[in-house]
Amino acid sequence: MAGLPDKDKLIRNFSRCLNWEEKYLYVIELGGQLPPLTASQRQPENLISGCQSQVWIDMALSAEGQVVFAGDSDAAIVKGLVAVVFILYKDLTPQQIVELDVRPFFADLALSQHLTPSRSQGLEAMIRAIRVKAAALNTH
Repeated sequence: MAGLPDKDKLIRNFSRCLNWEEKYLYVIELGGQLPPLTASQRQPENLISGCQSQVWIDMALSAEGQVVFAGDSDAAIVKGLVAVVFILYKDLTPQQIVELDVRPFFADLALSQHLTPSRSQGLEAMIRAIRVKAAALNTH
């Protein structure tokens, strides 16, 4: 995730996109920056249900108590959405993830209104799954 921009830069970059097509291409570009998943990360327990595409999200705790994310999707735009979600939750503890509602960021980025209903449902499923996994990490 080292190549991904921070939250402020993400918002700035989105604001520079002149139209939806540019935002779409930027989201796909962000997805391309996610490192590949290992075979152990691509397990059924990391597969997110509720997404039309296949989406894997793996979460672990760093030594500092922050959540470290890894993820992938078989659809380029969805993989980009995974990257955006990871950027929004970057460097947070499990408790902070549970408490943070990232949905307003998608509205601020003007992404929400351009997603198909199935992608919106998939995004919602990703956010729900991340919060559930973060709550589970919080109890360990």
